[in-house]
Formats: sequence, C-alpha cells, structure tokens
Amino acid sequence: MTRSLSDQTVLVTGAGRGLGAAIARAFAREGARVAINYRASEGAAQALAQDIGPRAAAFQADVTDAAQVMDMVAAITERFGAPDVLIHNALAGFSFNGEARAHLDRLTWADMAHQGETAVGGLLACLRALRPHFMAQGYGRVISIGTNLVQNPVVPYHDYTAAKAALLGLTRTAAKELGPMGVTVNMVSGGLLRTTDASAATPDAVFDLVAAQTPLGRVTTPDDLADAVLFFASPWARAVTGQNLIVDGGLVFG
Repeated sequence: MTRSLSDQTVLVTGAGRGLGAAIARAFAREGARVAINYRASEGAAQALAQDIGPRAAAFQADVTDAAQVMDMVAAITERFGAPDVLIHNALAGFSFNGEARAHLDRLTWADMAHQGETAVGGLLACLRALRPHFMAQGYGRVISIGTNLVQNPVVPYHDYTAAKAALLGLTRTAAKELGPMGVTVNMVSGGLLRTTDASAATPDAVFDLVAAQTPLGRVTTPDDLADAVLFFASPWARAVTGQNLIVDGGLVFG
C-alpha cells in the first residue's frame, strides 16, 4: 500500500520550533494534515499552526509520558484521523556549545538518561500509542531524527550522541518488528544545522569550518533536512526500511 503525502495525517514531535517546525511546514506544503506536538513551546506551536492553516493544529504532550502520548493521539485522531506518519524529532533541552559541554570527568548517568528518555523513550511511547492504528490499516511511516555525530563524533557530545545512537538501534529493531504490518521505519540524520535554537550557541567560526570541510561548501539548513524526511513518508520510499540517511551536505560519507 502507498499513499500520497496529501492523503496522510502526520504527527511531528517537538515541532513548535526549530527543525520540527521546518518539518511541519514541509508536510503542510505538500498538503498533509499536520499535528504539531509541543511540550512547553505553546506560543510558538500555536502560532505555527495558525500560520499553516486549518490542516494543522498544535497538541501538547510530554513524549516521555506514555499516558500523555496516548491522550494526544486520541485528540489528533478526533481532529484529523489517526496519524499515518510519525516524525520523532523531540529533543531534551540541549545546546551545541563545545566549550560548555559535559566532559567525561563530570558527566553523570542522569545526564545520559535525560537525553535517552526523550530520544528513545519518546519514540517507544509514540510507537506503542500508534501501533494499533498501524496494525488495523496495514500501513504506517515512522521517521526518527538522528545525528551524523554517531558516525563522526567531531565534538564529543557524549550524552546527546549516545542517545541518538540508541535511537538508531530502536529504529532498526522497530523496522524489523513492524515491517510485516506494512510499516516502514527509517532515520534521517542531520549535521550541524544553521540555525536552530539548539545550534544558536555555536560560534560562527564553527559553522564556517563545517562549510569549508563539506563537499557542497555550505552548512545544511533545517529546510534541507525536512525535505529529506518527506522522502521516507512518500510513495517513492515504499521499499525502504531500517535505513539511516545522513543529510549533511556530504560531510560524512557512509
């Protein structure tokens, strides 16, 4: 079974701002119904939904709370129909600032768990809430958002990178289990994005250095990555699952 983007209801977690907002706009541009999840960014999420129009709405839920996720999915289903596509973009509070990052001598397991709770636990909660719908219709598309730091940890953000590596693992095991239901599960991994709230603390010199080392000669934008996410939800990716597509202008090969 394949479906055009305009026929789908899409849930984007952490979509009130930054990359999530760019992903929401990309799907809206293609005619999809878009559920904008937010945890605390209510004003930004509501403004985004209003800007997109009647085929978008904002829904509050902390994705680390399974009960809140279930309630959110019920509210989305009542408004637009059950989500056909899940984009798991939600990120625990994080700043890409190499000078201020936690080094191993002061990093704690609580730091690691905090990142993993949103990255991995959030995807698990969403999958559990959506699985009955996926099974009933024999169709679903799941795209998680990763990082090229797993392949090339040029800056050792230990907690963030470990959480995204674990998310990649869950993405692939979920692809194995959900495949027989007609559900594909893939990851899109970005590099440093110019600019999101998380990368706002990154010095301009670092952006310039990344651009100089990238074959395309520029830093990837949220819109660049959002368009790649569309591919995995489209009919053209119907035979692709368990994959990790790195979208960073060619900075990392493989």
